[in-house]
Order: sequence, then structure tokens, then C-alpha cells
Amino acid sequence: MRLIIGLGNPDKEYLQTRHNFGWLSLDNLAEKYQLNWTKNKTSNCLITDFISGREKIILAKPLTYMNESGQTVRALKNFFKLPNNKIIIICDDLDLPFGDIKLSKNKNSGGHKGLDSIIAQLKSKDFKRVRLGIGPKIGPAEDFVLQKFSLEEKDKLKEILDTSNLIVETILEKSFDQATNEYN
Repeated sequence: MRLIIGLGNPDKEYLQTRHNFGWLSLDNLAEKYQLNWTKNKTSNCLITDFISGREKIILAKPLTYMNESGQTVRALKNFFKLPNNKIIIICDDLDLPFGDIKLSKNKNSGGHKGLDSIIAQLKSKDFKRVRLGIGPKIGPAEDFVLQKFSLEEKDKLKEILDTSNLIVETILEKSFDQATNEYN
């Protein structure tokens, strides 16, 4: 079993913002597999699942704000009794140019408040990440990440989300290291 969590903010006003890139990626994947989201009150998230090979894959979108994402991640980890290395976080990354996608594991947060929260709640940085570039930032980071994608960015969004799906599928079918070699 693996847990893939897309980070974002729950309010309607944030749905199409840069900070919700993780949610958008999972929405794209769920659409591809024709999955429906249900609310899980225990872990405060939207959740769905599918089978890849012989493995159950759980997708989750925390309904907490970004800075509190770790609460949901910890609740899901404990409920499913998963080790940290079975957790994949998909999130935006301000330090990567828009459209770049990088995979990493066992790294610091790089200043990302959602990752800070997850590291604090898990008491570990030993989990995998698929980081979707949203940079370069213009103005204060807090304002930039909460802005909607520009028209130019929207034109490229579908392609980036499809690529993030291919990366996730490579991770599931082969390995995280193989996906890192192919896509980093």
C-alpha cells in the first residue's frame, strides 16, 4: 500500500492557485482513473483509491490549510499503519521554474510551510516528494503562491499535470529511484 498526498488549501478561492498544484495533480490523476473523492472525517481529507499492479494506492487531499498539512498526513499514516517511505507528497515548489518537476526524498522543507508541517508531525523528513515548479516568484512569496496561474501558465498546465501523472505511474510501476533517473 502507498499513500500519495497532494498539498493545497481547501477554500474555493484557492482552488486554481499555484499553492494548490498538488491538489490539481491528484485531481488530474483521479480523472484519468475515473475515481471519485469522498470526505474522510477522521483524517480531515478528501480520499480515493485504486489498485496498481497488486498494490492499493490511496490518494488524499488534506482539507486543512497548507501550514497544517502534517496533521492529515500523520492521521493517514497512523490509520493505514504505513512507514514514512510509503508516503509520497506532491506539492508546489517556489524555487523551481514553472513547469519543472523534481523528485526528492529525505530532504529539508526548503521553506515550504506544508512540508514543514509534515516533517514536524512525522518527526522525520524521510518521505518522498514530487515537487512542481511555480517560480520564479514575483513579490512576496506568501502573495505569489496564492495567486491564480497566469494565462501563459494555464496554457502549459495540462501538459505539466499529465507529466506528473506519468511520474507517479513510473514510481508505482517501477520505483521512485527509476522515476528520479528518468525525470530529474
